[in-house]
Amino acid sequence: MASNSAAAFTPEELDALNEGFETATPEQILGWAATTFPTDMILTCSFQHEGVVIAHMLRTIRPDVPVVFINTRFHFKETLEYRDAIVKLLGLNLREIGSAMSFEDFKARHGQDLYNRDPDLCCKINKVDPLLEALKGVKAWINGRRRDQADTRRQIRHVDLQGPIVKINPLAHWKSKDTFRYLNAHNLPLNPLFEKGYTSIGCEPCTSLPLSDDDERSGRWASSGKRECGIHTILDPGEDTSGSD
Repeated sequence: MASNSAAAFTPEELDALNEGFETATPEQILGWAATTFPTDMILTCSFQHEGVVIAHMLRTIRPDVPVVFINTRFHFKETLEYRDAIVKLLGLNLREIGSAMSFEDFKARHGQDLYNRDPDLCCKINKVDPLLEALKGVKAWINGRRRDQADTRRQIRHVDLQGPIVKINPLAHWKSKDTFRYLNAHNLPLNPLFEKGYTSIGCEPCTSLPLSDDDERSGRWASSGKRECGIHTILDPGEDTSGSD
C-alpha cells in the first residue's frame, strides 16, 4: 500500500505492518519505506553505529535520502571527525541543522553550562527546536532506535505514527551485537568512542561511561533520571515543547 500521509494508515493497517516486520530484515523495511514514501523522507543520524548502519543500507535502496545531523555545538570532537569520515566514505546527502540562536547569544542568555542547570531546556534549544523546524513537510522519519537500548524504548514498533509523521525504526528488533556485526561485515569503521567503553554517545558534557550493563543509555545525563533528549517525543500528543524560549 502506498501512502503519502500518516493519516492514510489505520490502526489495523499499522498492526498488520508491524506483525509482518517482526520477521523482516531492516533492508526489507527500508525498501517498503522507499516505495511508500518516494519523497519527503529523512534519516536522522547522530553518527552512532545504528544510524551509520541504516545510512549504509540506504545507499542501495534510496541513496538520495537526506541524512539529518543535529549539530548541538557540544559534540565530542571524535563524533565530528567520525561524521566527516563516514559522509565522505558513503557519499551521504548530509543535512546539518542546529539552533537558530548563535552560540554567543546562547551563552550570554543561558550560560555555557545550561546542560548542568536545566538539561531539558538545553536539549530543547539545541536539539528539539532545530529538529521541529527540519521536520516541517516531512512525511516519514527513519531513525536508529532499538528496543534493548533503554527502558524508555522497550515498546517501540518498526512503524508507528508520531503526530503527522510516520516513524520508521528498522532496527527496533536488533541487538547491539547486530550493529557491530553489520559494520564489521561491511568493513565500516567504528566510532572510536565505543572502543573507549561508551555505549551511547550524545553531547560531551552529558555523556559518560555507562553506569549499568543492562542499560546502554545509563551514561546519558547520568546524574539525573533523564534518558531522552526529547527529539523522539516532540510530536507525541500532549507533549509540551513550548519551554521558555
